[in-house]
Amino acid sequence: MSTTRQDAWTQDEDLLLAEVVLRHIRDGGTQLQAFEEVGKRLSRTAAACGFRWNSSIRKQYKSGIELAKKQRKDAKRSPIAKNDVKPEVMEPSNNPSVKTDETSPTAVKEITIDELIVYLNKLYDRAQNSIDYQESLSIYEEKMKKLEQKIQDITAENNRLSKELYAMEHDYKALIEIMERARKMVVLKEEEFAQKVRFQMDKNGNLEKLDK
Repeated sequence: MSTTRQDAWTQDEDLLLAEVVLRHIRDGGTQLQAFEEVGKRLSRTAAACGFRWNSSIRKQYKSGIELAKKQRKDAKRSPIAKNDVKPEVMEPSNNPSVKTDETSPTAVKEITIDELIVYLNKLYDRAQNSIDYQESLSIYEEKMKKLEQKIQDITAENNRLSKELYAMEHDYKALIEIMERARKMVVLKEEEFAQKVRFQMDKNGNLEKLDK
């Protein structure tokens, strides 16, 4: 009797699970059949395989799932029929699991466990996508709040620096005016001094002051 494994999943096992599920989707099978196949090959339960797929692996193969579904639809649209029996002329089955509607000429099949699991998986996907969307929305809202606060801080800092720059420009202009006045005063004093005092050079090369 084989022992059911409960150890951690390896990367190769995850890859096998993804390949088998995608193949069943592409070929028109059910995920439950895929889980059962993988469970037999890995000595795990179908429930464990299903849980692993929905909780971890499915998110990594969204594009692969869409491609497999598209390939399945394209195969159904193929002009080559798999058999000559048309759904609209099928005779009602004697199987107790199949009921017929007296008002309809065709047989109406009750939903099976596999179809129910597929439907529940779809609901799970929608719920998971909604949860992922809400989480992403919360993250973006938090980032937006941080950016808005950062913009406010930058704006306040810019206003402060603008005021400091204005004050520095005002002080600089005042300093230039003071220096210009001082320069003019020095020039005027030099001119007055030059007009009042005259010098000449004697024969020995020395300057001597001349009286007016």
